Amino acid sequence: MSDDEGEDEPAVELGDRTPVEGAPLARISSRLFWPREKSEIDRLEGESVIRTPDGPRELSTVLEEVDETYFQRHQEFERHVRSVIGTGPVPTAEE
Repeated sequence: MSDDEGEDEPAVELGDRTPVEGAPLARISSRLFWPREKSEIDRLEGESVIRTPDGPRELSTVLEEVDETYFQRHQEFERHVRSVIGTGPVPTAEE
């Protein structure tokens, strides 16, 4: 059997791409260095729009609801933000 056989078609059919508004929270936290103060996160990334189960939200408005003011690690930051925004499926943008 040749290595070229079956390479004309993809192994998995991908379908149509559905846009999702906002950035994943992990992408935002990966751009920062830790530890970090909440006010500094707000200054650097506050205008970023993140994906939430209720639709896109500006990070700055989410941070207003977070009681913690200092985060040692990105996991701690993400845990506090997720306690505000929740977890679950993210709605896709309607075209």
